Amino acid sequence: MSVYRPLVCLLRHGTAARVCRTVTTWSPVGAAFNAKVQRRLDLFQQNVGLFAVPELSSVEGFEVVQDRALQETEQLVEKACRCPPGVQTVEIFDKLSDSLCRVADMADFIKVAHPDPSYREAAERTCINIGTMVERLNTNVELCKSLKDLLDNKEVFSKLDPETKRVAELFMFDFEISGIHLDKKKRKEAVNLNVKLLDLSNQFLMSCHMPNRIEKRALPEHIHQHFTKDGNYIEIGGLNADAPDDLVREVAYKVFLYPNTNVMHILEELLSCRDKLARLVGYESYAHRALKGTMAKSPEAVMSFLQQITDKLSDRTKKDFEMMREMKTKLNPRNAELMPWDHPYFSGVIRAERFNIEPSLYSPYFSLGACMEGLNGLFTQLYGVSLLAEQPSVGEVWSEDVRKLAVVHETEGLLGYIYCDFFYRPDKPHQLPMVVLMLNLPHPTRSAPTLLSPGMMENLFHEMGHAMHSMLGRTRYQHVTGTRCATDFAEVPSILMEYFATDYRVISQFARHYQTGQPLPQSMVARLCESKKVCGAADTQLQVFYAIIDQVYHGKPLNRSTTDIMIDMQKKYYGLPYVTNTAWQLRFSHLVGYGAKYYSYLMSRAVASMVWKQCFYKDPLNRETGERYRREMLAHGGGKEPMLMVEVHPMAPSSVPDRSGTRATLERACSLGCFYLRGLLALSWPDPRPLVLKSPGWIRWHSRERKVTD
Repeated sequence: MSVYRPLVCLLRHGTAARVCRTVTTWSPVGAAFNAKVQRRLDLFQQNVGLFAVPELSSVEGFEVVQDRALQETEQLVEKACRCPPGVQTVEIFDKLSDSLCRVADMADFIKVAHPDPSYREAAERTCINIGTMVERLNTNVELCKSLKDLLDNKEVFSKLDPETKRVAELFMFDFEISGIHLDKKKRKEAVNLNVKLLDLSNQFLMSCHMPNRIEKRALPEHIHQHFTKDGNYIEIGGLNADAPDDLVREVAYKVFLYPNTNVMHILEELLSCRDKLARLVGYESYAHRALKGTMAKSPEAVMSFLQQITDKLSDRTKKDFEMMREMKTKLNPRNAELMPWDHPYFSGVIRAERFNIEPSLYSPYFSLGACMEGLNGLFTQLYGVSLLAEQPSVGEVWSEDVRKLAVVHETEGLLGYIYCDFFYRPDKPHQLPMVVLMLNLPHPTRSAPTLLSPGMMENLFHEMGHAMHSMLGRTRYQHVTGTRCATDFAEVPSILMEYFATDYRVISQFARHYQTGQPLPQSMVARLCESKKVCGAADTQLQVFYAIIDQVYHGKPLNRSTTDIMIDMQKKYYGLPYVTNTAWQLRFSHLVGYGAKYYSYLMSRAVASMVWKQCFYKDPLNRETGERYRREMLAHGGGKEPMLMVEVHPMAPSSVPDRSGTRATLERACSLGCFYLRGLLALSWPDPRPLVLKSPGWIRWHSRERKVTD
């Protein structure tokens, strides 16, 4: 069983939010996000604890809830081992998973989101302890036998409903990939490898976002202003991909991606441990282990899918890079060679020049409150669901800026709560696809609400797609609720929301100027959509390159360094040259959470394109279609084979519904590749201690300085 699932918080009703309105035309949910919330001061109100868990009103509470969960786990294990084969067996396993998940989910979120280091540290310890327990359970022979007895009892198993059968098989799959079939010595080795992997994963994730430092004297003085200064050093914590100055982008790229020997060792050890674990439990590679149970099924199908996209996009990708090269030559004739640090910047410049899509022209129409009104209206029309702003109780949230939304269905009542942590804070983590939605938006001011760029607005719709997937799931078992489904299917609902976010029939319902109330002109939306087609092939090919790197790293060991592998794959699958003394893979944090599954973004986009064209293209606000989509896809979570849900639709990419095996899987992968290519023009992609580089001698700047004028 996995301890990581979307954090769905079903809590008691609170009181209505009191909002200081500076704009009087918004609905309650719009006003809640367009102005700062004024909390009602109540000296006698009791601290209810984070997420209304009383114990989490203090740091010490983590140990309390952890110990309680572990104690309940022991009781449920004993009960499962005594239980005769039947539906009760699956129900006990589900309770066992839920008991651990409830604690692990909160801790996993709090360890990265809470502003108080003591809370983060306590949550981190809880995550490790719960994770260790899960791995031990997955190698508990007696516990596994109780489930195997059910699966082997054909008479009893045949009488179970389809969802119960699937959940039972998923639990058994967790046992199998953990090496339950191994002897005692090897089972212990599997547990130790999993514990080691947890530690290595945490180390690698921390290192991915740590800045690098270089002596000031190594850099031209006029670009110092673009980076953080620390004494005699310049600190660089990102790629500065949007910087107009070629030299700034180049410096950021070369310094931020400079190889760190310690991190290189962590990554190679992480990949090695994953491979050892996969082989120990009987798989050819970690990729084979990770892809079992997904839509793709196998690494061969994934590579077929990615290769098809590469082959079909080859000519268009070359044309895209040539356009960027011409634009760079136009802006800086002395430095015309196109380099990796140029791709994001010049693709954006070309879009802006051709279609005049300066974000500041759009932002006044996309106030945060207006966008939330738009989402509320969309969900009401499609699903009969409303978002209601409520005031959190004392101690319920980790920051005063967090908004709380009740999700209420017109007939089913309260579905749950969404906590919206949208506003920027120093050291706030990157956004997470959870029902606690995290963004890094600017705060509203006295004169204006928070204004979103088109990309920010699409990202908000994307993340809300994850939230509603969890809210609208209606499974019998929590183990497969909402986004607890195959990784290459989990992104479908969120990517589908991006289509709604770029359809004028949807946008026109909420996008209006925050000062004048004027609607966003249709011509501006048309320009925005057209701009997304520009350089779409090159942007997609970059994602293909990332996905292939992920597959190769997790395939059969090649006995070469991760950098050498990356150089070869970049030459074959990208098109821009490798830059000496860089190690981009050391910043690829998705290797942890999406190990061997990064392709999922592309495959989910293929399915989302199919769903949009089949279901919503003609009428994106049709209630009957929305209900069908919920009933046939969202409601099942992971309780139904994802490809079966996809094949419900007439346009589904499967000419072999009654066949299984490698050939059928490869054919499905190729068909999904076709759907991805058809949908490519509809949307673009949404967008340890620091290493000190003491000697500037290694670095040679490719970009020539341009004359600086006033």
